[in-house]
Amino acid sequence: MCRTPSANCRREHRAKRVRSVTVQTRKTSPAPGSRRVRRRDRHGRGLRGRLVPADVPLYRSRAQQFDDLVLDAVARLEPRWASELSGVEFAVQEVPDGDMLGDESAPVPLARIDPGARRPGSHPAGTARSPRIVLYRRPLLARADDEDELSELIFDVVVEEFAQLLGLDPDTIDPGYADGE
Repeated sequence: MCRTPSANCRREHRAKRVRSVTVQTRKTSPAPGSRRVRRRDRHGRGLRGRLVPADVPLYRSRAQQFDDLVLDAVARLEPRWASELSGVEFAVQEVPDGDMLGDESAPVPLARIDPGARRPGSHPAGTARSPRIVLYRRPLLARADDEDELSELIFDVVVEEFAQLLGLDPDTIDPGYADGE
Protein backbone atom coordinates (compact mmCIF):
# COMPACT_ATOMS: atom_id res chain seq x y z
CA MET A 1 0.00 0.00 0.00
CA CYS A 2 1.23 3.48 -0.87
CA ARG A 3 1.84 6.01 1.85
CA THR A 4 2.27 9.08 -0.32
CA PRO A 5 -0.67 10.28 -2.41
CA SER A 6 0.40 10.08 -6.02
CA ALA A 7 -1.34 9.31 -9.30
CA ASN A 8 0.14 5.79 -9.47
CA CYS A 9 -0.96 5.05 -5.94
CA ARG A 10 -4.53 6.13 -6.67
CA ARG A 11 -4.67 3.92 -9.77
CA GLU A 12 -3.45 0.92 -7.79
CA HIS A 13 -6.00 1.59 -5.07
CA ARG A 14 -8.84 1.78 -7.62
CA ALA A 15 -7.71 -1.47 -9.23
CA LYS A 16 -7.95 -3.29 -5.89
CA ARG A 17 -11.62 -2.32 -5.36
CA VAL A 18 -14.26 -4.96 -5.81
CA ARG A 19 -16.15 -4.56 -9.05
CA SER A 20 -19.92 -4.99 -9.09
CA VAL A 21 -21.29 -7.90 -11.03
CA THR A 22 -24.76 -8.18 -12.55
CA VAL A 23 -26.33 -11.59 -12.24
CA GLN A 24 -29.10 -12.48 -14.65
CA THR A 25 -31.50 -15.18 -13.65
CA ARG A 26 -33.38 -15.39 -16.94
CA LYS A 27 -32.48 -18.00 -19.51
CA THR A 28 -32.50 -15.47 -22.32
CA SER A 29 -30.24 -12.54 -21.72
CA PRO A 30 -30.13 -9.31 -23.66
CA ALA A 31 -27.17 -8.49 -25.81
CA PRO A 32 -24.14 -7.32 -23.83
CA GLY A 33 -24.19 -3.58 -23.25
CA SER A 34 -27.92 -3.16 -23.96
CA ARG A 35 -30.59 -2.59 -21.37
CA ARG A 36 -34.04 -4.05 -21.41
CA VAL A 37 -36.74 -1.49 -20.68
CA ARG A 38 -39.78 -2.83 -18.87
CA ARG A 39 -43.12 -1.18 -19.31
CA ARG A 40 -46.00 -2.39 -17.23
CA ASP A 41 -49.21 -3.43 -18.91
CA ARG A 42 -50.89 -5.34 -16.13
CA HIS A 43 -54.32 -5.82 -17.57
CA GLY A 44 -53.53 -6.17 -21.26
CA ARG A 45 -55.08 -2.85 -22.25
CA GLY A 46 -52.10 -1.58 -24.19
CA LEU A 47 -50.20 1.64 -23.73
CA ARG A 48 -51.89 4.38 -21.76
CA GLY A 49 -52.21 7.89 -23.06
CA ARG A 50 -50.85 9.49 -26.18
CA LEU A 51 -47.71 8.26 -27.90
CA VAL A 52 -46.51 11.78 -28.68
CA PRO A 53 -44.70 13.74 -25.96
CA ALA A 54 -46.44 16.88 -24.71
CA ASP A 55 -43.63 19.21 -25.79
CA VAL A 56 -43.96 18.22 -29.47
CA PRO A 57 -46.24 20.46 -31.59
CA LEU A 58 -48.09 17.37 -32.83
CA TYR A 59 -49.50 16.79 -29.35
CA ARG A 60 -53.01 18.15 -28.80
CA SER A 61 -55.19 17.41 -25.77
CA ARG A 62 -58.77 16.21 -26.23
CA ALA A 63 -60.10 19.61 -25.23
CA GLN A 64 -57.84 21.30 -27.79
CA GLN A 65 -58.98 18.84 -30.47
CA PHE A 66 -62.60 19.65 -29.61
CA ASP A 67 -61.84 23.38 -29.86
CA ASP A 68 -60.36 22.74 -33.30
CA LEU A 69 -63.57 21.00 -34.40
CA VAL A 70 -65.61 24.02 -33.26
CA LEU A 71 -63.31 26.36 -35.18
CA ASP A 72 -63.63 24.13 -38.27
CA ALA A 73 -67.44 24.31 -38.02
CA VAL A 74 -67.32 28.10 -37.82
CA ALA A 75 -64.86 28.20 -40.73
CA ARG A 76 -67.34 26.22 -42.86
CA LEU A 77 -69.89 29.02 -42.34
CA GLU A 78 -67.49 31.94 -42.86
CA PRO A 79 -67.52 32.18 -46.67
CA ARG A 80 -71.25 32.89 -46.70
CA TRP A 81 -71.81 34.54 -43.28
CA ALA A 82 -68.51 36.35 -42.57
CA SER A 83 -70.04 39.72 -41.66
CA GLU A 84 -72.60 38.18 -39.27
CA LEU A 85 -70.03 35.85 -37.68
CA SER A 86 -67.62 38.71 -37.00
CA GLY A 87 -69.83 39.94 -34.17
CA VAL A 88 -70.33 36.53 -32.52
CA GLU A 89 -68.01 34.89 -29.99
CA PHE A 90 -67.80 31.11 -29.70
CA ALA A 91 -66.86 29.42 -26.44
CA VAL A 92 -66.59 25.86 -25.14
CA GLN A 93 -67.60 24.81 -21.65
CA GLU A 94 -67.20 21.32 -20.20
CA VAL A 95 -70.77 20.83 -18.93
CA PRO A 96 -73.83 23.05 -18.48
CA ASP A 97 -74.17 24.89 -15.20
CA GLY A 98 -76.32 23.16 -12.58
CA ASP A 99 -79.04 25.83 -12.71
CA MET A 100 -79.49 25.29 -16.47
CA LEU A 101 -80.34 21.62 -16.12
CA GLY A 102 -83.73 22.17 -14.49
CA ASP A 103 -85.86 19.06 -14.09
CA GLU A 104 -84.62 15.56 -14.81
CA SER A 105 -87.03 14.88 -17.70
CA ALA A 106 -85.54 17.63 -19.90
CA PRO A 107 -82.59 16.60 -22.10
CA VAL A 108 -79.15 17.98 -21.34
CA PRO A 109 -78.52 21.05 -23.53
CA LEU A 110 -75.76 20.87 -26.13
CA ALA A 111 -75.26 24.64 -26.37
CA ARG A 112 -76.63 27.97 -25.26
CA ILE A 113 -76.70 31.54 -26.50
CA ASP A 114 -75.60 34.41 -24.29
CA PRO A 115 -77.14 37.49 -25.90
CA GLY A 116 -75.03 40.61 -25.96
CA ALA A 117 -75.35 42.48 -22.70
CA ARG A 118 -73.88 45.60 -21.18
CA ARG A 119 -70.74 44.98 -19.18
CA PRO A 120 -71.15 45.61 -15.45
CA GLY A 121 -69.73 48.97 -14.42
CA SER A 122 -69.60 50.30 -17.97
CA HIS A 123 -70.98 53.65 -18.98
CA PRO A 124 -74.67 53.48 -20.03
CA ALA A 125 -73.74 54.68 -23.50
CA GLY A 126 -70.80 52.24 -23.58
CA THR A 127 -70.43 49.34 -25.94
CA ALA A 128 -72.35 46.16 -25.34
CA ARG A 129 -70.70 42.77 -25.18
CA SER A 130 -71.08 40.77 -28.37
CA PRO A 131 -73.35 37.70 -28.33
CA ARG A 132 -71.72 34.41 -27.46
CA ILE A 133 -72.56 30.85 -28.47
CA VAL A 134 -71.37 28.37 -25.83
CA LEU A 135 -71.03 24.69 -26.76
CA TYR A 136 -70.91 22.01 -24.07
CA ARG A 137 -68.09 19.56 -24.70
CA ARG A 138 -69.12 16.55 -22.58
CA PRO A 139 -72.75 16.27 -23.76
CA LEU A 140 -71.62 16.54 -27.39
CA LEU A 141 -68.93 13.90 -26.88
CA ALA A 142 -71.49 11.59 -25.23
CA ARG A 143 -73.79 11.75 -28.27
CA ALA A 144 -71.16 11.00 -30.92
CA ASP A 145 -69.66 7.60 -31.69
CA ASP A 146 -66.57 8.73 -33.58
CA GLU A 147 -64.74 11.89 -34.60
CA ASP A 148 -66.55 12.25 -37.93
CA GLU A 149 -69.94 12.05 -36.25
CA LEU A 150 -68.74 14.50 -33.58
CA SER A 151 -67.61 16.94 -36.26
CA GLU A 152 -71.01 16.82 -37.98
CA LEU A 153 -72.86 17.13 -34.67
CA ILE A 154 -70.81 20.19 -33.70
CA PHE A 155 -71.49 21.73 -37.11
CA ASP A 156 -75.24 21.10 -36.77
CA VAL A 157 -75.31 22.62 -33.28
CA VAL A 158 -73.35 25.68 -34.45
CA VAL A 159 -75.76 26.11 -37.39
CA GLU A 160 -78.83 25.78 -35.13
CA GLU A 161 -77.56 28.23 -32.52
CA PHE A 162 -76.33 30.73 -35.13
CA ALA A 163 -79.70 30.55 -36.92
CA GLN A 164 -81.53 31.11 -33.63
CA LEU A 165 -79.28 34.08 -32.87
CA LEU A 166 -80.05 35.65 -36.26
CA GLY A 167 -83.73 34.70 -36.11
CA LEU A 168 -83.46 32.57 -39.26
CA ASP A 169 -84.21 29.00 -40.21
CA PRO A 170 -81.21 26.60 -40.03
CA ASP A 171 -81.85 25.72 -43.72
CA THR A 172 -81.11 29.33 -44.58
CA ILE A 173 -77.76 29.18 -42.79
CA ASP A 174 -76.77 25.80 -44.26
CA PRO A 175 -78.79 24.64 -47.28
CA GLY A 176 -77.79 21.00 -46.64
CA TYR A 177 -78.99 21.09 -43.02
CA ALA A 178 -82.40 19.41 -43.59
CA ASP A 179 -80.86 16.73 -45.82
CA GLY A 180 -78.51 15.61 -43.07
CA GLU A 181 -75.51 16.10 -45.32
